Amino acid sequence: MKKIVKKIIFISLISFSFFRVNHVQSLVPYYYLPTLKNLQKDSLSIGKNAYQLLYFGQYEKSLNLAKLAVQINNKDEKLWLILSEAQIANKLYKKALISLNKAQKINSKNSEIYFAKSSVYLKLSELQKAKTALKSGLSVEPNNHNAIFQLGNISLMEQNYSEAITLFERSIKIKPDFWQAINNQGLAYFEKNNINQSLKHFEKAISIEENAEPLLGLASCLRVKDIKLALKLAKKALIKNPNYINRDYRKEQLWGENIQSSTEILLQNDQLKQDVILAKSKINESS
Repeated sequence: MKKIVKKIIFISLISFSFFRVNHVQSLVPYYYLPTLKNLQKDSLSIGKNAYQLLYFGQYEKSLNLAKLAVQINNKDEKLWLILSEAQIANKLYKKALISLNKAQKINSKNSEIYFAKSSVYLKLSELQKAKTALKSGLSVEPNNHNAIFQLGNISLMEQNYSEAITLFERSIKIKPDFWQAINNQGLAYFEKNNINQSLKHFEKAISIEENAEPLLGLASCLRVKDIKLALKLAKKALIKNPNYINRDYRKEQLWGENIQSSTEILLQNDQLKQDVILAKSKINESS
C-alpha cells in the first residue's frame, strides 16, 4: 500500500510537471529571427525604394531609407552607391565620398563607384581628383562614352581645347549620335578661333537634336557671315530654352570667352530686343 501510494504520488508529480511545462511554453512568445539571406533581400528592397524616391525628387526621404538599407547590410557596394547618390542629392558631398570609399573597399572593380566619385569632385571643383577618378573608372570600363565625355569637359574647363576635341571624338566613335559631345567640339573649336569647324559641328549636332545650345552656338558662328540666319536661329534657341539669355548659365554649360563675347554682341541686336525681354520674363516666371 505504501509502495502504491508512493507510485501514485510519483506519477502525479510527473504529470504535474509535464502540464506545467506545456503551460509555460504556451505563454512564451514566438520570435522570428530572419536569416542573413532574408536580411539581404530586405536591404535591397529598401535600397530600391530609396532609389525610386530619389528619382521622384524626395531627397530627404530617400536619404533616410538609404541609410537604413546600409545599416541592415553594409556589405553590398550597390547600397553604398545608392546612399552616396542620396547624399549628393542632399548636397552632402563629403559624406558621399565616404560612402563611395566604403563601396570601393567592397568592390574595387565596380566602375560606377569611380564615375560617381568624379561627379562629386566636380561639384567640389576638384578637377584633378575628378580626372583621376574618371581614368580609374575607364580602366575598368574603357568604352564608357559618358566618362570619356566628362574627361573632355574637364579639358574644356582647363582650356586645353585640343585635348578636349580628341576626347569628344573618342566618345563619338563609341556613340555616333552623341550630339552633346559633337556640340562641345563646336565650343572647343570656337575657342581655338576655328569658326568653320565650330559651325560644322554645331550643324551636325542640330541634325541629331535641335537643341537650344547648338542653335545658339551656330547663330554665334554666323553672326558676321549671315546675320539674317543668325537672328532666326537665336530666336528659335531662346524659345526652346530662355536660360541661354543668361551669361552665367552659358558658362555653366562650359561656354568659353570667345563664344560668350560673340553671343553677347548677337543678343544686343535690335531685332532680338523683344525676344530677349520675353526670355527674361520666362526665367523670372519660373524662378
